[in-house]
Amino acid sequence: MVLRVFDERCLDKKCGKVRACMDLFDDSFDDSFDDIFGGSVDDSSPEHLIMNGKFLHTDFDAHIHDDGKGVVIQVPYGRLYYAPHYFGKERSDELFDYFLACDHIDHTQHEWRGEQSIDKLSFKHIKWRQDSIKMYGKTHLLPRLSAWYGDRPYTYSGITLYPNAWTAELSWLNDELSKVCKRRFDSVLLNWYRDGADHISWHSDDEKELGTNPLIASVSFGASRRFLLRLARQHDVKLEIPLHHGSVLVMAGQLQHHWQHSVPKQTKIKQSRINLTFRNLAFANTKH
Repeated sequence: MVLRVFDERCLDKKCGKVRACMDLFDDSFDDSFDDIFGGSVDDSSPEHLIMNGKFLHTDFDAHIHDDGKGVVIQVPYGRLYYAPHYFGKERSDELFDYFLACDHIDHTQHEWRGEQSIDKLSFKHIKWRQDSIKMYGKTHLLPRLSAWYGDRPYTYSGITLYPNAWTAELSWLNDELSKVCKRRFDSVLLNWYRDGADHISWHSDDEKELGTNPLIASVSFGASRRFLLRLARQHDVKLEIPLHHGSVLVMAGQLQHHWQHSVPKQTKIKQSRINLTFRNLAFANTKH
């Protein structure tokens, strides 16, 4: 993720240049996107997402994917695969519990927001960490926790994530994603949003290590959160997709070079969300 461009800085709409901003840490940050789904759509079938050949409430062409679980959305410079409930509830519940399992703590009842030493807790399966970033001479904790699994280190925004070894469950998810992505991934970034106050601001996954036209597969478990996309140079071209428990979203084509995406604050949400973004670093010099 290129947080150095869109988390620490943002585009000046008047001149097209990059200017400094603090929206990543600004508690007053409020996104103006409307929730096109009204918070009521929760159907395991994808047919309701298409109306007259268009993705719901948009002008983007869409069709049902061959797997019957998701839809393919055509957008300028790229395409998306979206399955609201790719994984069933029982399996999604198991994986959510797996990712947050911690010795002597019931993750469903624990007040994570008040935990002062979360990096020191004995999580059973995932090595969670809360990174910090320096801006204008001050150090800020990132508003989420993360973990990196793969074969090599990954650096963004001055933060280096050292790889942990693949676990059985992460490898299983990799296998499942290969059915729709037609490839295996060599790395996965896990982000833990403890509640609706945790968020990530506008950015693109266009690190040079990811190569040209990277394919990114995103899996979510836990609380449903809004996922927003907009064209980097034309912000009125936008799209909102709700990422539910067990959902899969795949971003392909030139999307990472022309679009930005974010997960805004939703302060009314008190539950955790785990997001995994699978990607390939080994293909850095290969177009795919």
